[in-house]
Amino acid sequence: MADDDLCCFPKDSFLGKAPKKSPLLLRMVVVVLLMACSLYISSVCLKQVGIVSVNSPGIIKIVEKHCPVPNIEPWEIPYVHYPKPKMYSRAECECSPVRYFAILSMQRSGSGWFETLLNNHTNISSNGEIFSVKIRRRNVSTIVETLDRVFNLDWLSSASKNECTAAVGFKWMLNQGVMQHPDEVVEYFRTRGVSAIFLFRRNRLRRMISVLANEYDREAKLLNGTHKSHVHSPHEAEILARYKPLINTTLLIHNLKQVENITAQALEYFKSTRHMILYYEDIVKNHTVSREPFHQQM
Repeated sequence: MADDDLCCFPKDSFLGKAPKKSPLLLRMVVVVLLMACSLYISSVCLKQVGIVSVNSPGIIKIVEKHCPVPNIEPWEIPYVHYPKPKMYSRAECECSPVRYFAILSMQRSGSGWFETLLNNHTNISSNGEIFSVKIRRRNVSTIVETLDRVFNLDWLSSASKNECTAAVGFKWMLNQGVMQHPDEVVEYFRTRGVSAIFLFRRNRLRRMISVLANEYDREAKLLNGTHKSHVHSPHEAEILARYKPLINTTLLIHNLKQVENITAQALEYFKSTRHMILYYEDIVKNHTVSREPFHQQM
């Protein structure tokens, strides 16, 4: 009994349960575990859809997945593009490569006929003489804006194809802003990977006659009271051929030389771009002449 009296606490107090852990601590542990699991799952998912880059703590930026490099020559890679139109989705053709081109020519050189040949292909869209509208070539900014719309597949015309377009371009007359802003246009072609297709006529005299005849028909409207820059049948061609324009022989040599100089100057401006030189007469004789390789940058 004496021993029991010396103890101030009951025996059961030494055999009691351990004190309970703080609920707040347990909650914090659970939250930390959940955050860790979430970050792990997110990182795995992001690796599957694209590249993850962290610009600053707590900010994760998702870079869209790049399309695989097509099986082409290394030097051709800069001329293969994957545009993303703002007006529609390319859907399953999102990773189908697209090539950009511009037909640089002069009026009455066969560019309309050549463009028709191109547009006969299911996946080629050549959108016509888009810079015939003056406001589009008013300055460098409007020219670049127009080019961006065309090559981003946001330019809608009768030549526009489906989402799987493989090549897109237009025809650009040399007197429609090209020669006025050559440095800026060349730089655009080089940096954006645009291929230039030059189309000229070897017989400059015939081109001059065609120009004069076309100007006359604008007023005369020989085809049932309508003017057509391009005929679509031998009968229409025969009617227009009846007109025999008068040529000023005094200015003939000067005018032909002027055309020759403009042609040479354009080729000089674009010699540093990827380009091809075609002649109307050669294509008429042999349609496969357009399969000649491009001249690469110098």
